[in-house]
Amino acid sequence: MKPIEIVKDIYWLGVIDWNIRDFHGYSTYQGTTYNSFLIVDEKITLIDTVKKEFADELIASISQIIDPKKIDYVISNHTEMDHSGGLPRVMHRIGEDTPLYCSKMGHKNLSMHFSQEWNYQPVENGGELSLGKRTLTFLETRMLHWPDSMFTYVKEDKILFSSDAFGQHYAGIERYDDEIGEAIMPHAKKYFANILLLYSPLILKLVEKVSEMGLAIDMICPDHGIIWRENPSKIINAYVEWSTQKPKRKAVVIYDTMWHSTEIMAEAIVEALGQEGVNARLMHLRSCHRSDIITEVLDAGAVIVGSPTINNGLFPTVSDFLTYMKGLKPKNKVAAAFGSYGWSGEAVKLINQEFEEMKFEIIDPGTRIQYVPDDKGLDACHNLGEKIARALP
Repeated sequence: MKPIEIVKDIYWLGVIDWNIRDFHGYSTYQGTTYNSFLIVDEKITLIDTVKKEFADELIASISQIIDPKKIDYVISNHTEMDHSGGLPRVMHRIGEDTPLYCSKMGHKNLSMHFSQEWNYQPVENGGELSLGKRTLTFLETRMLHWPDSMFTYVKEDKILFSSDAFGQHYAGIERYDDEIGEAIMPHAKKYFANILLLYSPLILKLVEKVSEMGLAIDMICPDHGIIWRENPSKIINAYVEWSTQKPKRKAVVIYDTMWHSTEIMAEAIVEALGQEGVNARLMHLRSCHRSDIITEVLDAGAVIVGSPTINNGLFPTVSDFLTYMKGLKPKNKVAAAFGSYGWSGEAVKLINQEFEEMKFEIIDPGTRIQYVPDDKGLDACHNLGEKIARALP
């Protein structure tokens, strides 16, 4: 890609991964970008690298601006391999003794990843580095979303290089929020729901801390997706809203089915929810990716999960999803279970056990129907939908 000068002497050097469709279990149906940035000052500085497979492309982009050997400093905001995988190739090209700035935990992680004796320069939270005309400030953001994570802030330009925060898995020709508009927000929401939801309390504390520090932010440059330049407060405010997890009058009915009986139940529950004015989403686990389902769960007030019983247990896709959702720790949900069975019928009980571990409010013991739902069974499903509706704001 051709470098883009985002402000005078600061360049986007990212690469676009048009074809990736799975990012460790997250559906990236429109690809992603790996963003790297170059600051040309008295001390030339590279912020973050890219995935290993794209390292030569990054070096080629740098070479369009300066000789890579002229780079004085490298900054690693995050050691996950989609941002550090290109480091060995880049360091070899620019010089193994080039100072490499990272958090203290970043130093530990990079050393373990690569077993390289690079010129590590671990930084303190709030530490500064002068480049000449510009000063960088390092902000530790531990567990957003790795223990090593940090932000780098350019005082003079009011630019925040935010690592994995405020990003999106999106591959496109647009580089800025004002070029793509509202179309980027579903990608940002999905990114938050699947990567950062678990750390919602820390995000709220970080936003409060940044506010107390009085940091002016004119531009946010994340490591994935577009750059926020027209209205960076838009994504900050969205993160605050998503982090508070205030439930809407919305329900997500998530299910899988063997011979359509559980599916018939799911459809009846959704119908009843809709009749009660609830924004209801019906999501079949083999038709919808779990990362898209979690995106819908993010602001839902109710989560309803259905499974047939197989081998005295849950259907495999339902078990997979519940494990995934439990790891992200969504909050402020009411919940209910349902399912069909042939002769044992443990699925509803097992779903409720998962709900209890997630601290969801179980508003009904659950609806179990043997074999195919008859009129009485459908009435029970409608009643469950109505009960859920009454529990929502």
